[in-house]
Amino acid sequence: MNRFVRHFFILLLTLLLGSQLAIGQNELSEKKAADSEALPLDELRSFSEVFARIKNDYVEPVDDRKLLEEAIRGMLAGLDPHSSYLDKEAYADLQEGTTGEFGGLGIEVGMEDGFIKVISPIDDTPAQKAGIKAGDLIIKLDDTPVKGISLNDAVQRMRGAPGTTIKLTIIRTGEEKPLEFTLTRAVIKIASVRIETLEPGYGYVRISNFQANTGPDLRTELDKLKQENNNDLKGIVLDLRNNPGGVLNAAVDVADMFLDKGLIVYTEGRVKDSKLRFNAKPGDNVNKVPMVVMVNGGSASASEIVAGALQDHKRAVITGQKTFGKGSVQTILPMSNGTAIKLTTARYYTPSGRSIQASGIVPDIAMDVVKLQKVEETGAEVKESDLSGHLENGQLKDQTMDKPVTDQDPDLKDQKAEGKAPPLSTTDYELYESLNVLKGMALSKRSGD
Repeated sequence: MNRFVRHFFILLLTLLLGSQLAIGQNELSEKKAADSEALPLDELRSFSEVFARIKNDYVEPVDDRKLLEEAIRGMLAGLDPHSSYLDKEAYADLQEGTTGEFGGLGIEVGMEDGFIKVISPIDDTPAQKAGIKAGDLIIKLDDTPVKGISLNDAVQRMRGAPGTTIKLTIIRTGEEKPLEFTLTRAVIKIASVRIETLEPGYGYVRISNFQANTGPDLRTELDKLKQENNNDLKGIVLDLRNNPGGVLNAAVDVADMFLDKGLIVYTEGRVKDSKLRFNAKPGDNVNKVPMVVMVNGGSASASEIVAGALQDHKRAVITGQKTFGKGSVQTILPMSNGTAIKLTTARYYTPSGRSIQASGIVPDIAMDVVKLQKVEETGAEVKESDLSGHLENGQLKDQTMDKPVTDQDPDLKDQKAEGKAPPLSTTDYELYESLNVLKGMALSKRSGD
């Protein structure tokens, strides 16, 4: 072992011994001496030798700090797809993202087999408008293959000044050849909560991701929804499709608004601080009206916490497809030099004790992703009124009857503009069917009363 390697090995061993002692002092009461593992001296020796080889033999000189930073980055990336090293810029970007405004494409991504996998596009962003879908695999950014670059580096490449463009080359299930999309970057301002009245008494709540202010925003929007319906809500559809998650406390706040008691979620990890339990406070913001929650393969993390809690408490019927299955907790741990590490520290569990990790939430009512097209009437159909000598209706001409409200009713708020909107059954079949399920639940409740 040459002099450089020996000195580096001694320094590394000293640092690791100090780390081992610090951990031992903090967790001595929780661990038995027999459980402690000896330092892997052979692996430490290999590490120091590789470090020395790079320093001596690499084609260009490499700064020691860069080598050590990349070693840290690789160490975290090798743990799981969600642990990572955040340099100062990436750490700042993460903080911006939780506030709901940042620059880029509006796409939530993760790593899979060395490629960038789309967890979900964010509503009303360049990615969503261009047709990027959950499950897409990004294989090139402009002309640069993503194989071999870190997730953070890929995210940095996708972000940039508003108005600039980037080309994404994507592999999509069911497509024979890669697809190319040219997207124009924009300032991404995410309004995480959106409401709409689908039909009188039936509300629609869309949560696109979970930010620090999602809870208060949802409370405000629910009040508006109740006012729109004269405080006579019959039911609510909560849409969590393609919601990649976000802030844990926001998910707890959202679930709490529809529950008045009981456990919402709990976490389990190795250290004491990772063992947490979150319970609902008294009071249901929508007076226990029937609920349907829509999910799909792009619903992850915080979305799965909300769906799992409402499902376990039998507060809502879950419709759609099996969720993504991200049931792990990442803790942001700031470092002394202004960087941070995002480290997986625990797993999520639903109130009944189900682990979400790699299994997801299975809907109560499965719905395939389909596209319907309305079949126009041919005019050849014969009705009673067409028959010669048919009986008249028998009601006065000026007598009115309660008219069933449909998704094409011109009285609806979103159809007051010129022309009729296309029927919900053809624009969003899953929402159409979820609304039908909700109506059935509301009618069942009414007949039970």
